[in-house]
Amino acid sequence: MSALSAPFIADLAARLLQRVKRLEPAHALRFDDLTAATTQLAIPTRHGDVRATVYHPPRSAPARGIYVNFHGGGFVLGDYEQDDPWCRYLAVHAEIAVLNVDYALAPAHRFPVPVEQAYDVLSWAAATGRDWDGTRLCVGGQSAGGAIAAGAARLVRDLGTPPLRLQVVHYAPLDLVTPGKDKNAQAPRAMITPWLCEIFNAAYIPHPPTRRDALASPAWGENSRDIAGIAPAVVITCALDRLRDEGVRFAHALRQAGALALHYDVPDVDHAYNLYDPSSRTTTENVYRLLVEQVRRALADTAQRP
Repeated sequence: MSALSAPFIADLAARLLQRVKRLEPAHALRFDDLTAATTQLAIPTRHGDVRATVYHPPRSAPARGIYVNFHGGGFVLGDYEQDDPWCRYLAVHAEIAVLNVDYALAPAHRFPVPVEQAYDVLSWAAATGRDWDGTRLCVGGQSAGGAIAAGAARLVRDLGTPPLRLQVVHYAPLDLVTPGKDKNAQAPRAMITPWLCEIFNAAYIPHPPTRRDALASPAWGENSRDIAGIAPAVVITCALDRLRDEGVRFAHALRQAGALALHYDVPDVDHAYNLYDPSSRTTTENVYRLLVEQVRRALADTAQRP
């Protein structure tokens, strides 16, 4: 490991990245032709209120359920606005409400804060009296958001509530124990570099042994062997991504537990293809259609565990 793994250095680097790098989707991937009414909220959690946007389905269609979304950014970068295209797409095509959450970022707020915030938001979304049926609940995220969604789904399994019908884990970091330099990337210039892994992991969880926690690294070691009863999952990996192998391991463990709804390995793309690669518009739409189908199936009256 390099000096970037030292918590003090990682924190400095993370704060510098937060000042100079804003994550925005490429113009070709914004889906500006889709419109959805939105409502801004502040949702209470044990770690303070979090901002969120509700994307409402078309006015002619009642909400079939609720999907809670968490954005990516290595637990350090980004905000919920970067996932606006995906949330609009899902609200319109799945005819559901989508709750897009702006959780707390490291290093100011470290593990397990985002995972516990995610669980609290799920509990809030499942309560009665909302503008949707809280018994039809899904959670998902991209990159770090996918890891947070997976952690929240595990808490739901452990605590027995709220009822969760589906988790969507989209090119997520699921093993924070293995150093980035020991993970394979097929892309010539992989988006996720070993040095980024060091900064993100150390800023999020400075104490290396804590990274072995199943809520942080569900695909590491024995963590994925005791997942019976967890919500069905859709796992999306990217063929060229440095994080692909841990996603594949997680999908395999879910299959062994009878909890894998779908694993799809997107060919010929790297990490965050649906946000930053303008040439991937067709691929992105194909994956989004696949996810819409899985969400609609999970929220149907006849939905069954796989």
